[in-house]
Amino acid sequence: MIHPTLRVGFVPGVEPDRFLQRWKQGRRAARLELVPVPQSRQDEVIADGEVDMCFARDPLASDRPARETLHAVPLWEEQPVVVISTDHVLTVLDEVTAADLGGETEIPAQHADDAADRVAVAATGVGYARMPLSLARLHHRKDLAHRPLRGAEPTRIVLVWPRDHDDELRQAFVGVVRGRTPRSSR
Repeated sequence: MIHPTLRVGFVPGVEPDRFLQRWKQGRRAARLELVPVPQSRQDEVIADGEVDMCFARDPLASDRPARETLHAVPLWEEQPVVVISTDHVLTVLDEVTAADLGGETEIPAQHADDAADRVAVAATGVGYARMPLSLARLHHRKDLAHRPLRGAEPTRIVLVWPRDHDDELRQAFVGVVRGRTPRSSR
């Protein structure tokens, strides 16, 4: 007997292992395959059918695929932080404000997948990089520190999939992500 496979993508910083464990504990017949997805391709992999669902970082691209064609379940917010070298003066603070950053050099994002590059530059001490806490943790190094950025807008992780491909398998995974057990109802 061939069991279906649900391919679930996830962008950097998302740790989907707990959902995989819950899926397996539910003894579901379908196999769950986790697929790492660069943030720059999060919309594309859904539109092209490379994955069935994806943990994506909002905002999604507005043009591809059209937002109206997707189910998007908001899951959690990611705290914004600044990443700095461990010898930077801002490390004496527990959290940083926009005023604290006045006069400091920001290492701006050049594209959606450059967090590791910006972290490496921040480690040299030439400035700071803004990013979600999950990415700062993913790229953490001994010569880096991160501090919460108070007052900054958080990013949100959403679970997305095409509206025209909604089925019991995808809804079962949504249930797992939301903490429902196989015996609980919606």
